[in-house]
Amino acid sequence: MKTDDFITMLATGAEPVAHTVPEKRLARAIAVSAPVAMLIVLAMGIRPDLMQVLDHPMFWVKLAFPGTVATLSLVLMLRLSRPGVATGHVPTALPLPALAMAALAALALMNVAPAERASLVLGSTWQVCTLNIALVGAPVFIGSFWALKGLAPTQLAWAGASAGLLAGAAGALVYALHCPELDAPFLLVWNGLGMLLPAALGAALGPRLLRW
Repeated sequence: MKTDDFITMLATGAEPVAHTVPEKRLARAIAVSAPVAMLIVLAMGIRPDLMQVLDHPMFWVKLAFPGTVATLSLVLMLRLSRPGVATGHVPTALPLPALAMAALAALALMNVAPAERASLVLGSTWQVCTLNIALVGAPVFIGSFWALKGLAPTQLAWAGASAGLLAGAAGALVYALHCPELDAPFLLVWNGLGMLLPAALGAALGPRLLRW
């Protein structure tokens, strides 16, 4: 929007925007994009031992890692969508899930022989994990940017990064239904990269796509 148009809009008595607009707009975006992400994973195939692995504590840790990141990035994204709203302690809290996973990864690596450590990091799917997570999260990435485009972010790179991180975390969360890996070192490295790549892309695209 050009400055002259903005001044004209204010001068004509535009009505205030409802406080819940960002939440409603993002809810619509997720309601559309999350099922698409699930369809991508269904096309990849759900892991056949899913019911059995539900009893494994690391499966729930695997879900908690991106689930917590998704929650924090969603809160950050909503705050960044409103001009002048402080981000509070959310940026400080965002690294905590990764730090917790790093502690589990270090413990796992210390409990095996040095020759076995590479297998805990690489697993059997390291070549495809990161890109698959980004692919599964792509619909949420598009939906999040659509939601932000209709709002009023001012810190465009950070807003784009929060949208990308939300998409990556959502992708990792849904991709867990397909991925067979459960070792903490693998999850820290490759699932972590799967969340960070969309965040980096979002930070790069935010200043170009979110201008208003």
